[in-house]
Amino acid sequence: CNDSEPMCIAGVFGGIGSGITEKTVNVFLESAWFNPIAVRRTSSRHGLHTDASFRFERGADIDITVTALKRAALLIREIAGGKISSDIVDAYPVRTPVRRVQVSYRNINRLVGKVIDIPIIRKILLSLDFIVISESGEGMELQIPNYRVDVSGEADLVEEILRIYGYNNVETGEHLKSTLSYIEKPDREKAYNTIADMLAANGFNEMMSNSLVPSAWFENNDDFEPDKIVRLANPLSSDLNAMRQSLLPGGLSAIAWNNNRQNFNLRLFEFGTCYFRDPGVKLSDPVSSYSERKDFDLFITGMRTAKVWNSDDKPSDFFFLRSFLEMVLKRLGIDPDSTVKGSSDKKYFSESLTYSVGGRFLASAGMISAQYLEKFDIKQDVCYGHIDWGTAISMLKGNTILHRPLPRYPAVKRDLALLVDSDMKYEELRKIAFSTEKIILREVGLFDVYEHESLGKGKKSYALSFVLRDDLRTLNEKNIEKIMNNLIRAFEKSAGATVRK
Repeated sequence: CNDSEPMCIAGVFGGIGSGITEKTVNVFLESAWFNPIAVRRTSSRHGLHTDASFRFERGADIDITVTALKRAALLIREIAGGKISSDIVDAYPVRTPVRRVQVSYRNINRLVGKVIDIPIIRKILLSLDFIVISESGEGMELQIPNYRVDVSGEADLVEEILRIYGYNNVETGEHLKSTLSYIEKPDREKAYNTIADMLAANGFNEMMSNSLVPSAWFENNDDFEPDKIVRLANPLSSDLNAMRQSLLPGGLSAIAWNNNRQNFNLRLFEFGTCYFRDPGVKLSDPVSSYSERKDFDLFITGMRTAKVWNSDDKPSDFFFLRSFLEMVLKRLGIDPDSTVKGSSDKKYFSESLTYSVGGRFLASAGMISAQYLEKFDIKQDVCYGHIDWGTAISMLKGNTILHRPLPRYPAVKRDLALLVDSDMKYEELRKIAFSTEKIILREVGLFDVYEHESLGKGKKSYALSFVLRDDLRTLNEKNIEKIMNNLIRAFEKSAGATVRK
C-alpha cells in the first residue's frame, strides 16, 4: 500500500494504479523478496496463480534484490533511453542469518553406498558455491548460499555430491537382498492385467482420464448423486473442482476429442476410481466421510472394422458391445447366463441391459441416449459398458477350476420356432428350457426373431436352437423326441407359447 490506498497484492499481482501506461514518464523500481509461505497462502486464498507467485512461493534468493534492481535500471537506460535519477535505498531491517550445516564423510559414504575420496567431495561442494567454514578428518561445516533454498540438511548435501559425482559411478553391490510378500487373494493386479491384455488383443486402447472433473457433470442429474459429490476446497479452476463419480463423462469427453480430430472408430476401456462423500457424516471425520469405488468401463463407437473393398461397413451396436462385456465376465470366471438380467433406470441409456448376482449389481451395457451425447457434442452412436470392479473381484473368491475329459459321444442339434406374446423375452424361454431339462440340454441359442401382422396382434416368433448331449451314451431318436416334447409342453404351460410348423 501507499499512504492512502492499496497498490498491489505482494508477490502475486500488480495493481492498476501502480502499473505502467503509455503516458508514464517516471518509473520507481522496487526489487523485493517475499516470504514463500505468505505468498502461497495469499495466492491460494484469492485464486490467483501468476508467474510471480509461481517463483516466490518456491523460494527466491534474498541477496539478489539489489543486483536485480541494478540490472533492470541498466536495461531501461540502454533500451528505452531512461535516466537513472536517484541512489539505491536498501531496506533490510532484519538480515537473514547465515545457514550452516554439518556433514560427515561417514554419512556421505553410507548414503551414497561407496567411499568417495575427500578431495573429490571438497571440490564438488566448492564448485557448487558452498563455503567451507571448518574442516576435520571426520567431516566439515559448510555455509549454504541463500539462493540454494532447496538445501537445508546433510542429506541434501549428499544428494548434491552424488548428482555431480554421477549415479553411474556407484557400482551395484555384490549381495542381493529380497523379501517375501503375501499377495491377497484374489490378486487384483493379476485380474486387471489379464483383462487389459485380452482387450488390447481385441483392438481396444486403454485410456486414463482425470479424476478431477467439473462438478456440473454430476449436478442436477438423477443418474448420479449430487449430494455425494466430493468437492475440492481449493480447486485449480472451475473445470477441476470435484472428484468424479463415474468414468462415463470422462470417456465421452475422450470420444468427443477424438471425433473432432477425425478419429471416429474407437474401442476404449478404462479402469478407474470413483469418489463419494457421505452427507450424513461430519466432515471432521475424513475416514468415514468419504469412500472410493473401483470401476471398469468399455466404450465402442463408429464402425466395427476399417473400410475395405471386400466387405460392407457395419456400425457398432448394442450386441457388439455386449459380446465384449460378457467376454470380460467369462474371463473373470463369471457366467453371464447365471446372472439375473434386467434393464437400467439410468436416463443416459436409450436401451440397456443389467447383470446382477445375489441382489448385487454387477454390470450394465447399453446405448447412450442422443440427449446425453448432445451435452458432449457427439454426433454418432456410443455403446457403453460398465462393470462394478469391486463386485466382480469379490466373486472371484468363490471360483474353482474344474477339469473334465472331452465328450466321447456326439451332440445333437434341434430347432424350434415358438409363437409367443410380444412382451415375452428370450431370457425367460431360456430359463424354462434349462429348468425342464437339466442334464441332457447343453446349449440354447436364439437365431431368428420375426414379427409381422400375419402372426396376429401382439405376437412374435422366436426361432431357438437346442444342443443335446449325453456323456454316458449316444442319444437315439426316441430319447431326443421325448426331450423335445417335454420342452414344448413346458413352453406351452409356462410361456403360453405355440409351436410354429
